[in-house]
Amino acid sequence: MTDQANVQDQQKVATLNLNSIMIGTSQPQVLAAFYEKVLGRPADMVEGGWFMWQVGSCALSVGEHSEVQGQAKEPARIMLNLETKEVKAEFERIKQANPTVIKEPYEMGGGWIATIADPDGNYVQLMTPWE
Repeated sequence: MTDQANVQDQQKVATLNLNSIMIGTSQPQVLAAFYEKVLGRPADMVEGGWFMWQVGSCALSVGEHSEVQGQAKEPARIMLNLETKEVKAEFERIKQANPTVIKEPYEMGGGWIATIADPDGNYVQLMTPWE
């Protein structure tokens, strides 16, 4: 591949914007209730069995999907990272929603990380913003 073609490919990629993440589930009401507690507010949009929150510049949606049944088979494959300067305090607040605690807050690279799992077993991390 020529340098010019590589630059053109990189420019194509640069136009992409991650605007939403959808979590498919067989129990949308349960996941919606969980994420309402985690995010500290009701969904911004509810339509049928779909729930959506605007979280920063990305939307998080939860809805029923015909191809999804039961617990996540590989819950660490994709993780939601929720950024906060108050990882420990947010972790303690979110523990009131009774998530499965995967890893208590720990320091890594000058920041803090904690990992929980939602009712379907999907991993959610609380993370200090990267500087």
